[in-house]
Amino acid sequence: MDIFIEPSATVSEKSKIGHGTKIWNLSQVREDTIIGKNCILAKNVYIDFTVQIGDNVKIQNNSSIYHGAIIEDGVFIGPHVVVTNDKIPRAINADGSLKSNDDWTVGKTRIKKGASIGAQSVILPGVTVGEFALVGAGSVVTKDIPPHAMAFGNPAKIAAYVCFCGEKLDENNHCSKCNQKVEINK
Repeated sequence: MDIFIEPSATVSEKSKIGHGTKIWNLSQVREDTIIGKNCILAKNVYIDFTVQIGDNVKIQNNSSIYHGAIIEDGVFIGPHVVVTNDKIPRAINADGSLKSNDDWTVGKTRIKKGASIGAQSVILPGVTVGEFALVGAGSVVTKDIPPHAMAFGNPAKIAAYVCFCGEKLDENNHCSKCNQKVEINK
């Protein structure tokens, strides 16, 4: 299966895109970005330079992923999500001059395998969202979220733990939907 890039999308020739990936209308992929196989970038998605995206990732409409981000395999990013990279954003230096790329420190952010980020969430720089974690819609993630945790709010707080399938686990870490027991390290 070949790569599909809708004609209104802007994709840098310096990016690497895996087979089966689809990039839809008005999306932008910057230089030195790596996007894996079988990904979907929906309408108006922005992928900044040097971002790394694994295989089988879905990024929904109007989401922005800024450089310093690593998105692992099988991640779902809902509509209007922003993965940020600057804890102290300023347009200018103290002397009034316009900041350049050398005038600040990029915060590294990682969203691990199988995690899901709900619509309109903001992920702050320097945060890791663990494997198969679930971040609820509208959340602001200011601290690491452990694997399989379900977190939501502003700031996001852990409310429960979820299975690989996304269903809430009972007090014995058992899933009633798919009958799996998940090992949770709290």
